[in-house]
Amino acid sequence: MPILIDFHALKDILGPPMYEMEVSERLSQPGVAIGLAWTPLGGEIMFVEASRMDGEGQLTLTGQLGDVMKESAHLAISWLRSNAKKYHLTNASGNFDLLDNTDIHLHFPAGAVTKDGPSAGVTIVTCLASLFSGRLVRSDVAMTGEITLRGLVLPVGGIKDKVLAAHRAGLKQVIIPQRNEKDLEEIPGNVRQDLSFVTASCLDEVLNAAFDGGFIVKTRPGLLNSKL
Repeated sequence: MPILIDFHALKDILGPPMYEMEVSERLSQPGVAIGLAWTPLGGEIMFVEASRMDGEGQLTLTGQLGDVMKESAHLAISWLRSNAKKYHLTNASGNFDLLDNTDIHLHFPAGAVTKDGPSAGVTIVTCLASLFSGRLVRSDVAMTGEITLRGLVLPVGGIKDKVLAAHRAGLKQVIIPQRNEKDLEEIPGNVRQDLSFVTASCLDEVLNAAFDGGFIVKTRPGLLNSKL
């Protein structure tokens, strides 16, 4: 006779879930973004969390990071400091110098796993932009890409595995470097149909895609110049 496999039967056969998808819960407050990482076992999603507090302008990094990822974090905060006025990003005192009397803590969960490589640069920038703007990053977006001090987005490796990881996690949009667009041909057609892709050449494009409504600062009324 036919065997019906429903949700309850599936749970009895496979056992309890090995992993819990916690994406929406983790992005319920500013200062959190989702990156994509490559490991020898395939791609994985990677959360980046940030918080700020009164202090002396120190940047603390935790999560067992390698030297390259630490450099990416310093690049990210330097780019944001130089563009703070453009995006109207301020510290708790309303100062455009984001590190003025302010300490920043960046954490990469899963501290037992060593993390390194340049591809988290765009995620760190997005995470910090969320923190200082008070805006939530879209919970259905993941990203990968190396950054430069001028705000360019450089290509990275492992695009296929990273995109598959985003698809497994139920995400809907992936931001990748523009120069990695050719790598999308390696991704199965059914996966490409379920995802939308944003190819970015600079950090402005990354931020506009990562936040609902974009990340363009509206000019304050007091700063408008009238023309007669």
